[in-house]
Amino acid sequence: MYISDKTKTENPRKPASLENLSEQKLNSLFSAKKLGSFVEDGKTFFRLFAPNAHEVTLVTFKNPEDTVCGTCQMRSDKDGIWEATINGEFYGLYYGFKVTNDSSASHNDIICLDPYSKAVASFNTYMGARLSIVIKDDYNWQGDTWIQRDWRDIIIYEMHIRDLTAHASSGSDNPGTYKALTDDTIKGGINYIKSLGVNTVELLPSQEFASIEVPYQNEFEGIRNTWNPYERNHWGYMTKSFFAPNAYYSETELKWNTWSGKDGHQVNEFKDMVKAFHKAGIAVVMDVVYNHISEYELGSLKSIDSKYYFRFDSNGDYRKDSGCGNDFKTERLMSHRMIIDSILYWMKEYHIDGFRFDLGKLLDWETVEEILYEAKKLNPNVFIVCEPWSAGGDYDPSGFSWRGWASWNDQIRNGIKGENPFYGHGWIFGRWYGNNNIGRIKSYVNGTLTKDYYGFFQRKEHSLNYLEAHDGYTLGDFIRIGSGEVNAEQIIYDTDKNAELTPLQLKLNKLSAAFLMTSQGVTMISEGQEFARSKVIPLNVSAEDNRRGRIDRDSYNKDNETNYLNFKHADINRELVDYYRGLIELRKKYAAFRRANYEDISFIELNDNEFALGYNLKYEDDEFMVLFNAANETDAKFTLPAGNWQIFVNPDKSGSISLGEAQNSLTLSPKTCYVVKKSK
Repeated sequence: MYISDKTKTENPRKPASLENLSEQKLNSLFSAKKLGSFVEDGKTFFRLFAPNAHEVTLVTFKNPEDTVCGTCQMRSDKDGIWEATINGEFYGLYYGFKVTNDSSASHNDIICLDPYSKAVASFNTYMGARLSIVIKDDYNWQGDTWIQRDWRDIIIYEMHIRDLTAHASSGSDNPGTYKALTDDTIKGGINYIKSLGVNTVELLPSQEFASIEVPYQNEFEGIRNTWNPYERNHWGYMTKSFFAPNAYYSETELKWNTWSGKDGHQVNEFKDMVKAFHKAGIAVVMDVVYNHISEYELGSLKSIDSKYYFRFDSNGDYRKDSGCGNDFKTERLMSHRMIIDSILYWMKEYHIDGFRFDLGKLLDWETVEEILYEAKKLNPNVFIVCEPWSAGGDYDPSGFSWRGWASWNDQIRNGIKGENPFYGHGWIFGRWYGNNNIGRIKSYVNGTLTKDYYGFFQRKEHSLNYLEAHDGYTLGDFIRIGSGEVNAEQIIYDTDKNAELTPLQLKLNKLSAAFLMTSQGVTMISEGQEFARSKVIPLNVSAEDNRRGRIDRDSYNKDNETNYLNFKHADINRELVDYYRGLIELRKKYAAFRRANYEDISFIELNDNEFALGYNLKYEDDEFMVLFNAANETDAKFTLPAGNWQIFVNPDKSGSISLGEAQNSLTLSPKTCYVVKKSK
């Protein structure tokens, strides 16, 4: 159904326009009216905030492929809200807006996506048409609700929805989809994630995003694509709709010059996925991007009102502190409201348990504070975490901690493994990277708290500890290269042989995992970290990539086996997978590794080995000794307090079941760890 001239509307054809608004006026504009499309009392409403528009036309289609559309002139109020109302419940209607203004004059004939669109149908090209869909929210959650979990108990598995099941080794009939993740009969499905013992997944961006970029070496809107021969955006950090789930993850492949998401089935499939995770006791955190939007998107907020929604420099160009060329002006009242509305919508309609904010320092503090305040009204245990930096260099984990947010702790990442595998080696390599020293290593164990000289965080649960994330080298590849056993420039012809860990690489992976899993704070591992995943660019890619066959450190654009999880490699490195499982089991069983007080931890150093560190950990009735030796050649002998000690972690295995007993002392060979518990 589409609106024709014969369709009765309740709006006059001539709009009331807000023109030539001052910056002061734009900053003060606010409306609490419900926005987007919705059905109430037998009528379908459409509302758009566009304060600098001279005219806005609602455009509707029966089918997204149609060239004939219905139109309806919209009317604005004093606050810049444009509205049209039609009699009838038009669920499934495709629609968009034509916005006429001065700031985006070259885009005036483009059909714009509703910023509050709950589902999006997209024509698959880099600048294809997109239409919003009127959605009926009538999903049966069967009693599901948010998972209530203390932040200190969170163990995160950072994952990409497509990566987990897209590889042939997953065995999925619906590879790369929401549906595949709910399949408990395949590798890479929900049972695999559950088997690791993690209790939270963090989904890489899954709000509707631009998957296709400008053809390589072509120019669009004054920007030439000289950097992305794949012409793809795989990770999803180019959001185009803050309220809609990504349609691509409901389909097994992306077909050019076709429509995706036409029937809106992505909405219920996303909800099915969340419900399945919750049934397995796994919380769902979404990685969200509110600091910028897709660079190449026409018919977006840039076309609706670029003057209102974006930050500009003194030359009148878009600010680029995000590194993506169009920083979102979050401090505007209606931009601020859009972010809050989006967060609450995902919590209410999709039962999302938390959010990770990309480049959080680009959000203004008022928005930061209100996000947590409003989200906690719905779920007091909602998990809120961010990158406490911007691409422009601002860095403030302390500022976020003061406001109750958690932050990614890049200090523990760099201190433990290093900043780069060539000349920036960290503690596991028997080196001090940058300003790291034994004092900082101790601080990381305690949660990097402001109680010591090196800390940032008011509470340990504000420190999200990680050694690998989606960007940069995987931990496995960092160690392969950093160990000197793999040349980053060599062509890899046998990816299975490359995946297999050498004895040294296995030791370094285990040492890293043991430090991470026994440190205070929130714990995160990235998909495949448990088997030292390697990202190797396939030799047969058609893209003009001069790094074919080599290890990749920036796989944001590769929708291929560079990113897909190969579960054959999980079998090859089964010993490491089991080691991670054992550490997760130990951390979950004993609260000492999650909830010990600062005063409950006392450290032991060895004068003859600066890279040896031990500590005594007491919590309630449990007492542990955690011992590390990161030295390259020197053994480390630690004296144990009197009594019998049960071994839970040794150089080979880990878990919550005793592997044997120790008394008096333990001698650690280089690159090993022991965790022992005093017998009662």
